[in-house]
Amino acid sequence: MAALYEGYTLCGLAPAQNLLSSGIQGVEAERDSDHVVVTDSTRSVTLYKVSDQKPLSSWTVKQGQTLTCSAVYNSQTKEYVAVSDGKVIRIWKEEEILLDKAFKATVSSDVCRVHCVAGGEPVVLFQRGAVRLLDSLLSAPQQPIEEVLAQEEVIRWSTNIVTESQQVVIFTTEQKGDHFLYLQRLNPNTLQRYRLEREDPGLSPLSFSASCKDRHIRLLYLYPNGHVYQSLVPVRGLGADEGAQALLMPRSLLLALPIGEGLLEAASAQVLDDAHVAVVGVPHPSAGAGKDFLCIWNTNFQTLQAGKEMAGKVYGQLWRYSNKLFIPHGKTLSVIPYEWPKSSLASALGKLRQAKTEESKAPTSVPSWNNILHEEKAHPSRTVETRKTRTNRKSQSAPSLTNDHILELIKTAPVEEVQKKVEVLLSRTDVQGLQPSVGQLASTLVSRSLDDPAFYTPSSLAQLVHTRCLCHSVCPDLVLLALERKDYFLCQLCLQFFPDIPEAVTCACLKAFISMSDVDAEKVSVEPDSVSFMESLMARERGPRGLQNGFSPASTEVDRSDGLGVGGTRAEDKEKASTPTEQICPVGLHKAVLLNEILQTAYSDSFLLPHLKDLSSQHVLLFLQYLQFLYLKYSQDAFPQMHGLRSPSLTQIMDWVCLLLDAHFTVLVMTPEAKGLLLNLHSFVKSQVRLVSELGKIEGSLQELNKMKVKKDVGQYSIEVIELF
Repeated sequence: MAALYEGYTLCGLAPAQNLLSSGIQGVEAERDSDHVVVTDSTRSVTLYKVSDQKPLSSWTVKQGQTLTCSAVYNSQTKEYVAVSDGKVIRIWKEEEILLDKAFKATVSSDVCRVHCVAGGEPVVLFQRGAVRLLDSLLSAPQQPIEEVLAQEEVIRWSTNIVTESQQVVIFTTEQKGDHFLYLQRLNPNTLQRYRLEREDPGLSPLSFSASCKDRHIRLLYLYPNGHVYQSLVPVRGLGADEGAQALLMPRSLLLALPIGEGLLEAASAQVLDDAHVAVVGVPHPSAGAGKDFLCIWNTNFQTLQAGKEMAGKVYGQLWRYSNKLFIPHGKTLSVIPYEWPKSSLASALGKLRQAKTEESKAPTSVPSWNNILHEEKAHPSRTVETRKTRTNRKSQSAPSLTNDHILELIKTAPVEEVQKKVEVLLSRTDVQGLQPSVGQLASTLVSRSLDDPAFYTPSSLAQLVHTRCLCHSVCPDLVLLALERKDYFLCQLCLQFFPDIPEAVTCACLKAFISMSDVDAEKVSVEPDSVSFMESLMARERGPRGLQNGFSPASTEVDRSDGLGVGGTRAEDKEKASTPTEQICPVGLHKAVLLNEILQTAYSDSFLLPHLKDLSSQHVLLFLQYLQFLYLKYSQDAFPQMHGLRSPSLTQIMDWVCLLLDAHFTVLVMTPEAKGLLLNLHSFVKSQVRLVSELGKIEGSLQELNKMKVKKDVGQYSIEVIELF
């Protein structure tokens, strides 16, 4: 069956005062599946890296100016395109800081939207229905723009798709209660106009979605009464213009969503594939009224595949990119990963056999369709059951193992009994079926642990985290409880598995780890892979002083001479330069493992910096010394790149160095003990700048090589000389 996974917040929202708008104009795909461009409803465009939940760049127009359509990314030129104040087209690159200094061109008519599909040229749709390719428009910005729409006709929705190597701009309009669909094909330039059937009693569509397959454009539209219609338009049918005459578009009822009493106000439906549709803002069939859900429906079998309640108001906006759904609700823009199998009766009924790991593979009986549909008792196949299989089957058949029963046990039963029951429950083979109850179990365990100091179940909480069905937003007190009980192993698991840990909690963990003594840290149980990484790192001797990642310890003295004043002495510099080459870890093994988890946790600079300022100067010095140790180890030629083990990357190490220096620069400058450390870190930064510069030169050379036309007929033997300048 289709599945919706735990979501996470990409950014906060600033909804309009009337609460009818989320404050977001659009979310557009960028260079790859992990980058999106978010345009708010007023002045700002922000580039996000989705997996890190981190803004990479942001651009804002001046006060008094307004962005009137969402920005798009042109993958051909690596530029962003947006429109301000209706007629001003702005084009800029990522490295540009001030949007006002970017390229601007004023056109002669108001622009409705700019569209750009991957690998295609941006297309400009004007408010009166005309369409232009961006390059041809910029060649003569003041060229006259024709009016395609009637006087009172208004564009409600638009998109751009590529079919049969042709770009097609699709948009819908409304005129006095009638709705029309326009299909504008480019090169050759043809326009087709259709009229949508009226929906009684005079309802207007809430959302549209379009896709293309088998030489047909598939249009999906949702009405306030919960009806989802589908219309198919053949691509070959995009013929010559037919004037004002509009063809009646045939439609078929795809879904009749159960909405209860009343009508939908803010909802949206998005095509996922031929058989699956994502719908947001529609009540769940089994939930009470007034609750908004995100659901995935199978249209072939009319079955609900997955559902997730969305906290806060839903604004009827939904975007889909690379198996991720982007949904504004309440005061957040959430990212919900999802997946769906190929549509079949087995998957629709939830009986499709799922792929399992090698450890969980065991002979099982295969039920027949007759057994599934009529709930007849299946006759087990004559296979030899393993001891583990018999235990699991016995535990599953026990009538006492229900979620409600265990939740009641947690409130009163002793620790040993609670841990035993939770372990038996989680040993069932259908762990995925427990996903809704894992959050309840964790919250109940945490609540009792907070109220009763004598009650704490570390193994049960660790098992719940290992299911990967938990996140910080589901059980926000879990990490804080682990810190209070000094259960640093549970803290490490949460840092590994939770994608949405707030920066304040990350800093709380950092303060606890850095202030712990090495003796106490060695008593803590930690994850084996991270220990293996640090053991290999600490066990290595000094080794050869090679050059890697742009840095050589031997060059520290030369690099530092540029930044020293006249008063500095060479002898002192050489003495200080010798300290980093000793490469002695300033913290113990287990303490280093815990600090590595902090380095690998996702964060946003603007939210993390205020909390980092709470660290004492001594803790900052110790952390910087550890980061210096890691950097020097990573710079050795002899150091192996063990990608199979959990370890921080060089980029993460350098990012944290910059964060700590930004948060405590004044204190570090005034601290005598930090002088040598700061000089060493300065040389690190210089080496990284040199490395990036050299990589840029290599990139330019490789790009030039790629542009060269390769001769196809080179004969049986040839010698080519390539000169790089």
